[in-house]
This record gives sequence, structure tokens and C-alpha cells, in this order.
Amino acid sequence: MTKVSLREKLALFQNHWNPRIVGESNGRHVKLVKFQGEFVRHEHDAEDELFLVVQGRFRMDFRDRRVWLEEGEFPIVPRGIEHRPVAQHEVHVLLFEPVGTLNTGDAPGERTVLEPQRI
Repeated sequence: MTKVSLREKLALFQNHWNPRIVGESNGRHVKLVKFQGEFVRHEHDAEDELFLVVQGRFRMDFRDRRVWLEEGEFPIVPRGIEHRPVAQHEVHVLLFEPVGTLNTGDAPGERTVLEPQRI
């Protein structure tokens, strides 16, 4: 059992849209990711996702609405719901999702990370 410093882990990488695994609990990964710009619209058929804003703010676009998320806030996006994160400025986010969840869900492409790095 070891503690994890989000600040230290976030300092280890600079690129955007490339989640890093920082922990695992009960079949779920704890990941850190930095966002800037628009991601791809996608959904996950079998997984719910939690996006906790650690630093900054971003907007989550759904088919029928947009939700702004500030530091210390999180949505849980239910499986089967199309979504797209958008960040005007860099934002740091903690993800909590089942092991094996692809960051691009049902929309694989150049931003898909098949095997996230553990840091």
C-alpha cells in the first residue's frame, strides 16, 4: 500500500489525451489525463466513466446538452451515452473506469490508447 501524489504523477507527462494508469482497485483503473481542445464523440457500450477535475475546467458535450465542470467536480457518464470532452485551456482529470476501457470507446482512431502507460 503506497500513497499516490496526483501533483507528482501529473508532472511526469505533458501530452494531451493520453491517459496514464496510476492505480487499480476492484477491477477499475485510476487514470490521469491532460485535456486541451476537442476530443472525439464516443460512447462505451459496457462501461461507466467518472471524470474528476483536478485542475482547470472543461465542458462535457452530450447529444442534448453541454455541462461545464470545475475543479473538484465530476460527472459519471453512464454506459451507452455519447459524450465528448472539450477544454479551451489545459485541464487535469482523474478517470475512474473499468480495466480495459478504451479512451475512444466506439470511435477508435489516431487518439486511441490501446495500452495506457503505468506511472
